[in-house]
Amino acid sequence: MIDVRNIETYPPKSVVKEEIESETKKMVKEIGELSRIFEADKSHSLLIVLQGMDSSGKDGISRKIFRNVSPTVICEYGFKKPSPEESNHDFLWRVHKQVPEKGHFKIFNRSHYEDVLVQRVHNWIDEEKVAKRFKAIRDFEDLLEFDGNTTILKFFLHISHKKQQEKLNERIEKLEKNWKYNPNDFKESELWDKYMDAYNDVVNQDGVQWHIIPADKQWYRDYNVAKVVRDTLKKMDLKYPKIDI
Repeated sequence: MIDVRNIETYPPKSVVKEEIESETKKMVKEIGELSRIFEADKSHSLLIVLQGMDSSGKDGISRKIFRNVSPTVICEYGFKKPSPEESNHDFLWRVHKQVPEKGHFKIFNRSHYEDVLVQRVHNWIDEEKVAKRFKAIRDFEDLLEFDGNTTILKFFLHISHKKQQEKLNERIEKLEKNWKYNPNDFKESELWDKYMDAYNDVVNQDGVQWHIIPADKQWYRDYNVAKVVRDTLKKMDLKYPKIDI
C-alpha cells in the first residue's frame, strides 16, 4: 500500500537542474507537435487530472507543459464548490459534461476526486457514501476508457507541508501574488494530516494509475508531468489521415 507521506517531495540529489530543464523544454515542444497529429487523427481523447493541495502547482502545469498546444485542441476546467444546480444532481453530473471529445485534450484542475477528499476531511459524508463514490468513480473512468477511447492521466502533485506554507505566505508578501490570497487556504492547511489520509485512500484505489509527482521544485515537477504526457502520446501510434482521391 502506498503511503504518500513516505514519498519524497524533493528531486533526488543526483539530478542536475539545468539538464532537467533542457529535457523538459524538448518534451514540451514534442507535446505540441504530437498534439497536432492527435487533433487530426481524431481517434483518441486525453483527460489530464491534476490533484494536489493548494499551491502544489496545478495552474503552473497547465501554463508550462501545454503552452505549445493549440487552444483548438486543449481546454481546462476548474472544479470549485458545486453550484446549487450541481448540488441538486449526483456528484458526477457536472463532471461528465466536461470530458473531452475525440481529438481533444481536457485538463481537470481539481476533479471528481474533490467529492471524496474535501467532503470526507470535513465529515460532510460518511464512510459508506465514500465507498460508493469511489465505486462510481471507477465505473465512470472505465466508461470513458472503453466507450470513449479516452486516455486518463491522473497526477497527484505531491508538495510538502513546509513548502506549501512558504508558497501560501508568498501570496501575502508578494504583490504580484496577492490576488491568489484566500484565508480559507490557511484553514485547509491546518487539516494537512487528514488530507494526507484521504489522499492515501485515493491513490490506492483500483483502476487508473495515479502518478505521484514530487512538487517542491517546479522544474522537477514539470519534467515528470511532461515525460508522462509525452510518452503517453508517443505510444498512441497517431497518424495524419490520408485523402483518397
